Amino acid sequence: MPFRPARIWVTMWGPTVEAGELRVRVGLLTREYPPDVYGGAGVHVEFLARELRPLVDLDVHCWGEGRSDGVLRHRPWSALDGANDALRTFSVDLSMAAALEGHDLVHSHTWYANLAGHLAKLQYGVPHVVTAHSLEPLRPWKAEQLGGGYALSGWAERTAVEAADAVIAVSGAMREDVLGCYPALDPAKVRVVHNGIDTALYRPDRGTDVLERIGLDPARPIVLFVGRITRQKGVPHLLRAVRDIDPAAQVVLCAGAPDTPEIDREFRELYRELDRVREGVHWIPQMLPRPDVIQLLTHATVFVCPSVYEPLGIVNLEAMACGTAVVASRVGGIPEVVEDGVTGLLVPVTEEGEKDEGGFAERLARALDSLLADPDTARRMGEAGRERAVREFGWDAVARRTVLLYEELLKQE
Repeated sequence: MPFRPARIWVTMWGPTVEAGELRVRVGLLTREYPPDVYGGAGVHVEFLARELRPLVDLDVHCWGEGRSDGVLRHRPWSALDGANDALRTFSVDLSMAAALEGHDLVHSHTWYANLAGHLAKLQYGVPHVVTAHSLEPLRPWKAEQLGGGYALSGWAERTAVEAADAVIAVSGAMREDVLGCYPALDPAKVRVVHNGIDTALYRPDRGTDVLERIGLDPARPIVLFVGRITRQKGVPHLLRAVRDIDPAAQVVLCAGAPDTPEIDREFRELYRELDRVREGVHWIPQMLPRPDVIQLLTHATVFVCPSVYEPLGIVNLEAMACGTAVVASRVGGIPEVVEDGVTGLLVPVTEEGEKDEGGFAERLARALDSLLADPDTARRMGEAGRERAVREFGWDAVARRTVLLYEELLKQE
């Protein structure tokens, strides 16, 4: 069936898609999709898919097993059980590509699915859109996780990105990184569409049942971290930073899914040292249900994001939407979300003259202590963060901008 684009008007609030028009069939390609979401890219795809469904005919292709309405799951080939993860990923990409016949456009997320999009572009002659959530050349620590597969993941990403019809960067900083890593890419193909947040879902929850179950005292200040145990997330810096902050503060680490056994061991050693020198440290290694996380975010005095590399940091938006002040590293796209001195505090990972990140933990500690000592300022920053999240980062706007890009590409066909 030939494509007839939806009629789209651009207003001061963004593009609007008229209901009832014949719509494009899009394949959305991802590793993570509910119920298997463990990182920011998975959160992005989950909510983008929800908002795209009323606007396009959407099929989601993800990792896993089984098929449901509009979702087809693919698993690595059993013949590759025990093989390098990159090779197993490529087998999933081949399975996805084989299932994409009949789509008008494919849209891939992360290197785990980028190659599937590229193969579909070549096989079926359809446009391929890549959303860049992170970039392999800027994550050299992944070599610990993938070994020789890191060269393969980088090759897959480069091949797909440089041949893509459009690349969506989730922040202005990410756009600069994309063009810096892949100078052969036409800058006109790289568009910025920020991540979003569902502020009806992520909103303050004043209940305390989750806190009580964990053993937290609602009357005492709470410093909260939510994220994976990876080099990228800077967790070792945080564990060193909170050793010396206000002893009245409780520290909650929702930290799991370590990239490698080595970083898992490093985390556990630092955690044991921390637990010996201060009380009120709570480590939650399992992934909590979203409502539990929302309640923790709501009651935190300050949410901390110590990432050393972060294209945007969707978890900061989640904290802001729950009305919580943020202390975050001044890297990547974080300054496009967290307004320094207004919705939180930004901390440089390195300062002029420093050769490494050795001073980062001390700076994090000072920033955390400044808000722990001034709860009124922390509260005002949290209120400002909620207002900013509602005003500027709705997923409906993200989806409309994405559909507008789809239409532009299909008109060129």
